[in-house]
Amino acid sequence: MPALLLTTVAMLAFAANSILARLALTATAIDAVSFSVIRLLAGAVMLLLVLLMQQRQAVVNALITTCSLRTSNAIAIEWLAASALCLYAFGFSLAYRQLTAASGALLLFAAVQISMLSIAWWRGERLSARQWTGFALASTGVVYLLLPGIKAPPLVAAVLMLVAGVGWGVYTLLARQLGEPVQATTINFVRAAMLALLVLVVSLVWQRPQLDGQGMLLAMLSGAVTSGLGYVIWYAAVGRISTSTAAVAQLSVPLITALAGVWLLQEALTTRLLVSGLVILLGIALVSLPARNRRAEEGR
Repeated sequence: MPALLLTTVAMLAFAANSILARLALTATAIDAVSFSVIRLLAGAVMLLLVLLMQQRQAVVNALITTCSLRTSNAIAIEWLAASALCLYAFGFSLAYRQLTAASGALLLFAAVQISMLSIAWWRGERLSARQWTGFALASTGVVYLLLPGIKAPPLVAAVLMLVAGVGWGVYTLLARQLGEPVQATTINFVRAAMLALLVLVVSLVWQRPQLDGQGMLLAMLSGAVTSGLGYVIWYAAVGRISTSTAAVAQLSVPLITALAGVWLLQEALTTRLLVSGLVILLGIALVSLPARNRRAEEGR
């Protein structure tokens, strides 16, 4: 399959996650915790099936690794990655009870980039002036979007989405250390699903699960198709395109989400959302696009 088609399908899948979550949590009776648990379980099952089709031994290895009680730095990183993935999934669902698809996607992507850049700086990585400019722009866009006013998104929901973005940023950084992408992602999804079931049990103390047939179907689609298969397709595409193309491609996700929200969910595109969106996306572009090579910077 051509790289461009793979990339396009992956970006549509990632954008669809926001649409499916928003639709399930506003148009059906399913609660956010149940949606998150079903999404992670469906994603884990789909990824295990993909591994099974690729190589049976990989499934066995993944399950053995997942259930291992051994302690080591690698195991600790894997469980930390799974915890970050779980944090992302729950923050994402809880936030989308009130946020529009577009504002949620913008806050998520901004938080991912800001958190990853902050961690890189904390680790001692030298950041370029362009990256600092992008960091400042993305942060400014988020602040402007959240300024008090009639068009500002609900603060609690916005904070939950920012937390989800931090979770995804941490997961992304940790996942880079975990070897072959599909197998590592499968292990992380299985472990995150285990943690999600634990959260579900704890949540029974203050609320009963609200299950809805259509909501459950949307959660399974989000987990199995737009998350599980979406990541597999994305990893296949990343191997065929440049880093800069991959970075630019990801900038399309909030835009696709916003357009889909207007078209499918009848959500409004406000001036505040448009302005903050442009500023945030510009900031993300400056942060994520790779620097020019040394010869280019020296003017050749």
